[in-house]
Amino acid sequence: MATTNSIDDKPNKFYIISVTVLSFVLPTIGFLIEHFTTKTALTFALFSKWFIFSAVGLRLFLAGTKQVKNPEFTAKQIFHLDNPDCFPILRELGFANICFGLVGIVSLFRPDWRIVSAFASGLYYGIAGIQHGLQKTSGINEKFALWTDLIIFVFLLIYFLKFI
Repeated sequence: MATTNSIDDKPNKFYIISVTVLSFVLPTIGFLIEHFTTKTALTFALFSKWFIFSAVGLRLFLAGTKQVKNPEFTAKQIFHLDNPDCFPILRELGFANICFGLVGIVSLFRPDWRIVSAFASGLYYGIAGIQHGLQKTSGINEKFALWTDLIIFVFLLIYFLKFI
């Protein structure tokens, strides 16, 4: 029988900082560095290149690696589960995240992969965001996951619709 912890409303600072850096700070840095070093115009396409690489590629690859190595973190910090029986499922989620992440990472070097990454990862982020929103009991970490997932979903949806 699965047990659920009471919601601990303490933010996991490492999680919040790493997601913020990977989803918003690094893409902005990559975007600006490329602009200033190559004199490339500041365009949605240029920002998208770095956003998909970092917010999708790096974030999902690193999250997947953590889920494979330490499924307990996702179980307790995001889903408030305290039952090791769910760990094999979270490891499999980690494998999927690694795969989605690698597509986003490769898209930095293969621009034609960006649309694929935006489509598949966009659906993933959107569905995950909705799932987080449907949870009856959610703490600050899950709310943060909800909002960042939905922001990334909207961005990827716009990218997909613009470049399909």
